[in-house]
Amino acid sequence: MAANTLPILVGRQFECSALDDLLAGLRKGESRVCVIRGEAGIGKSVLLDYVAQQASRVTVTRAQGIEADMELPYASLHQLCAPFLADIETLPAPQRDALRVAFGMAAGEPPDRFLVGLAVLTLLTRASETRPVLVVVDDAQWLDRVSLQTLEFVARRLLAEAVAMAFAVRDPEGQAALAGLPELLIGGLDAGAAEELLMTAVGGRLEKRVRDRFVAEMHGNPLALLEFSRGRSAAELAYGLHPGSPTVEGTVSSRVERDFASRLASLPASTRTLLLIAAAEPVGDPRLLFHAAASLQVTPNAAPAKAAGLIEFGESVRFRHPLVRSAVYHQAEPEERRMVHRALAEATDPSLDPDRRAWHAAQAVDEADEEVAIGLEQAAGRARQRGGVAAEAVLLQRAAELTPDLWLRGRRALAAAEAHFSAASPERATEQATLAELCPLSPLDRARLARLRARILFARSRSDEAAPLLLGAAAKFAAARSSLARETYLEAISATIFAGRVHGPTGARAAAIAARSSGAPPSGSEAADLLLDGVATLLAGDYEMGGPALRRALELFARENFATREATMRWLLLAPVALEAIIHYAWDLTAWDTLSTRAVRLARDIGALGTLPPALIYASGVHIHTGDFAGAARMIDEADAIAAATGHAPHKYATLVLAAWRGDEEIAAGFIEDARASAAQRGEVSLLGATSYIQGVLFNGLARYDDALAAARSGIEHDGFNFAGLSLVEHIEAATRCGEHGQAQASLARLVEFTRATDSGWAGGVTARSQALLTEDDAADDLYRLAIDELTRGRVAVEVARAHLLYGEWLRRGRRRSLAREHLRTAHEMFEGMGANAFAERARRELLATGEHVRIRRTELATALTPQESQIAVLAASGMTNPKIGAELFISPHTVEWHLRKVYTKLGINSRRALPGALASAATTDTRNVGMVQSG
Repeated sequence: MAANTLPILVGRQFECSALDDLLAGLRKGESRVCVIRGEAGIGKSVLLDYVAQQASRVTVTRAQGIEADMELPYASLHQLCAPFLADIETLPAPQRDALRVAFGMAAGEPPDRFLVGLAVLTLLTRASETRPVLVVVDDAQWLDRVSLQTLEFVARRLLAEAVAMAFAVRDPEGQAALAGLPELLIGGLDAGAAEELLMTAVGGRLEKRVRDRFVAEMHGNPLALLEFSRGRSAAELAYGLHPGSPTVEGTVSSRVERDFASRLASLPASTRTLLLIAAAEPVGDPRLLFHAAASLQVTPNAAPAKAAGLIEFGESVRFRHPLVRSAVYHQAEPEERRMVHRALAEATDPSLDPDRRAWHAAQAVDEADEEVAIGLEQAAGRARQRGGVAAEAVLLQRAAELTPDLWLRGRRALAAAEAHFSAASPERATEQATLAELCPLSPLDRARLARLRARILFARSRSDEAAPLLLGAAAKFAAARSSLARETYLEAISATIFAGRVHGPTGARAAAIAARSSGAPPSGSEAADLLLDGVATLLAGDYEMGGPALRRALELFARENFATREATMRWLLLAPVALEAIIHYAWDLTAWDTLSTRAVRLARDIGALGTLPPALIYASGVHIHTGDFAGAARMIDEADAIAAATGHAPHKYATLVLAAWRGDEEIAAGFIEDARASAAQRGEVSLLGATSYIQGVLFNGLARYDDALAAARSGIEHDGFNFAGLSLVEHIEAATRCGEHGQAQASLARLVEFTRATDSGWAGGVTARSQALLTEDDAADDLYRLAIDELTRGRVAVEVARAHLLYGEWLRRGRRRSLAREHLRTAHEMFEGMGANAFAERARRELLATGEHVRIRRTELATALTPQESQIAVLAASGMTNPKIGAELFISPHTVEWHLRKVYTKLGINSRRALPGALASAATTDTRNVGMVQSG
């Protein structure tokens, strides 16, 4: 934090120029972000003051992080958004409600922090329509965690708004904060600039020897140069510093802090107490400070501290620099600190600010106190309701520390551990779980603790070690007749899906058998209970009973209604288990489509950006299999963009599958190597199975059957819940092409067993096609035709095209050239229309072998659209307004308009009204029959 008067920015021409560029872009309507990084005292705050003062004709809003142990959710964000809250009612309803709850302006269900972030983005965008907006955030490393996460989300989603964000982050404390955003790294001043700054602060001339020594000691740190020369004449500095001087040892920031602390000794006792009160209360409210001082019978004599350049009083209390606050607080005795916290607790209105009062009360005691612990627990509940799970965890942790009763301490420590885990702090969760384990717990709480430990283990490494722990927890829940038992059994099965193994003591089948025999009570969700029954029955090997049971579960699961956001989130977390069963056991593309579409819709409706990317990835798989590669690419692109904005790793699986079907070996190869290395490291066997299947598709498309055989064989040998069936299909085709009929026959037997209990067109089609590959004469002809009919019924366009290709290849080898051309043409046209280039080339070569020439397909204009441009164009053509499109895609209306302008240019149109026709024309051209000329 800097003083109000802006110092001369000596030696900072480059940095000032960079910030001038930021403002120039902002005034032109461009979005800009800059994270200024450097050590304490290096001049970050002064640069923020510079950009704020230069921002003429710009609305400037500021927030200040303050070092404190207190974690009040959204406190800093509320400070930042305060100037714009008059427009909160103009936000889309979900965003408005989320922001009102987050800021404590209304009661409601805990909001998703990303939906709060979108609300802030929309609020800033609306404000920028009148004047550009500059957001200035100092000491961002000390913002409350959820405020920092929200502002990072906003910064990553800015694109075409007249909004700029400038952050200052102290390193090394804030190295992880705002990582990956554009940075301006601030180092020490060079020797010439450091000397110039020093000479402006010191009266009289300094000998060069003295000047050089002093500059070298300060490492070009402007604050150190100014503070250590403060009040000292040139003559005093010329005699050097005595050995005990705070400038001699330690880092520059620690020396500056010690120098500030040394100035406190000369201040009156009442002034030191007043400074300590101010240091203990981060709000900076003068009235609160004076009330606390009065309760301590301290005369608020601030003049000596102001004269010493340590603090400023105005509408708020501001220390000259955060190091002053740190020096004041840490040099005080523990009992002195408890005394001022007690006074602050008494001075804080319990009805207006109960959370802050509870925290000060907690800091005022050094032994267990149940009354204080209850206050903290209540504050944690309020933090949870506002969506501040990190604050909830910190408050519960302190409550546990102050709880005298061991039973209550264990329960609160367990709640703190669960909250830390939800806040993505597994280390702190483990610490609190260990504390809870040392306390007496009820059987139900023991089960909760076991489940938490399993979740922490699974989050760190998706190996098969977590499943037994989850099964143990589920058994404990079942014994306690808890409704959590069935949910935990499903979680255990989900863990085995990712670990990848079906058989063995830690495999999916063992989990399924345990679930079926548990006698667990209903969970409260009939759909979830039926899902567990269906999946467990299938995994236990009973396909005849498991298939129908799973279909009944999915029918109910697809239409289940939810009374609360929590119930919706529970559904979204269970959806992957249902989808894996649909895809790999039911082979039901229609159900896959229905369920994944609903998952995307629900995630959008409640703003659950954490679960939206995986929902989009599942939905993209439907588009891949129906041959809509462009639609799949749009969904993958959106999922990756949201994952990047929310700080999650991108989901590479769908990118790999799409690359394989497109025949893009270059893209697939790098991803596959990374995925296999990651899977081996994390013990995620299912990912190994997935990459084997993907390589099978890729190499079969490229007609590299030996490579396809090896890859697919690996996929069917990994004993996985998923991808084994799909890998069998690839293995049979590759094995027949390589003359390995024994391998093909063995895999066909497994495939028939795998699919016999389902009547889906997908399962029937790939089975018939695989049988045809191992059959001759008229029987093969009938099987190929059956495969085409069944796969068409199942809507699996990519497999329909492959059936035509394989049938055409078989017909050509049987010298039935005319009929072969018919099916090979169909295959070629379908693959070309999809963009399945390797398979299309394979069909083209077969056509050439029949004597037919194939014209090269020209590139269409529509392919010039990026996935996001295409998605926005489709939504705009459907009649959606820019604000509605923005709410749908979690971007601002300005970003929508920016993309639409590019779409108009690429499609050669100039209005929204022309979009439907232009897109329809492009679609017709893209999917039209490719011209062919028959010869001979």
